Amino acid sequence: MKYRIIVIIVFFISFYRIQAQEFVCDIRVTAPSIEGSDRRVFEALQSSLYEFMNNRKWSNINIKNQERIECSILLTVKERISSDEFKGSLNLILRRPVHNSSYNSILLNYVDENFQFRYIESQPLDYNENTFSSNLTSTLAYYAYMYLGLDFDSFSLYGGDPFFKAAEAIVNSAQNATEKGWKAFDGNRNRYWMVENLQNATYRPLRQFLYEYHRLGLDIMSEKPDEGRAKIGETLAYLNTVNSNRPGLFLLQLIIDAKRDEIIKVFSKGSPQEKTKAVNIMREIDPANSSAYEKILAK
Repeated sequence: MKYRIIVIIVFFISFYRIQAQEFVCDIRVTAPSIEGSDRRVFEALQSSLYEFMNNRKWSNINIKNQERIECSILLTVKERISSDEFKGSLNLILRRPVHNSSYNSILLNYVDENFQFRYIESQPLDYNENTFSSNLTSTLAYYAYMYLGLDFDSFSLYGGDPFFKAAEAIVNSAQNATEKGWKAFDGNRNRYWMVENLQNATYRPLRQFLYEYHRLGLDIMSEKPDEGRAKIGETLAYLNTVNSNRPGLFLLQLIIDAKRDEIIKVFSKGSPQEKTKAVNIMREIDPANSSAYEKILAK
């Protein structure tokens, strides 16, 4: 009898944990340029990062197992400064399911090149929301909240607000950190500016784009492809508006990089008028890749 009670308790604890976690995050750590045969530290790091991202409760929102957010993080270690200090880059990809389809839309595909961190094998990854104690855990937590914010923005208008505020709090706590990526003067394309752009009222049309493009456009295309495509065409005006005021804005470029191939696929099946309008807008806001949009007109 006691055994059965223990089994039931374990089952419900396990079920709660599955229900509670927000992410299904694929974590990979690679160090192709680091010499030496001892790869255990990188294997241990990969395991630690996986546990940190997937087994932690990041919000008080109840997310069902099938609703967990799909994402990936590739950490490429490029330099081992000392036994416990490393330099590398993070390739961050966030995917969103499209209603009534097996298709996943890319919300973010970004490489953070400014990543220096310390890691000691077998040492727990401690994280405190109110203090900056580790560049490793603070950076991972920052992107966890960015993933949540972008995902929620794509399902409800400005739904990501609480998560962007949490990411901003991490940025604020990191202002005295020696590592790069947290400060306005570190560059114009870093963690500071990413969350600043997302919370800046001037650039709110980009967040309107994220919601309407996905929820009112992509999500209805399985049943009403023409109506969905037309709505997506309307949302390009939001990108154009921001581009007119701030060409080359970091957030705008992030969105374009994530959506370029998808936009080409969507409008390749459009009417001649839809194709021409989409190409003209995308050439204007993404001139470096203007030739890529020729594929729309070629089909």
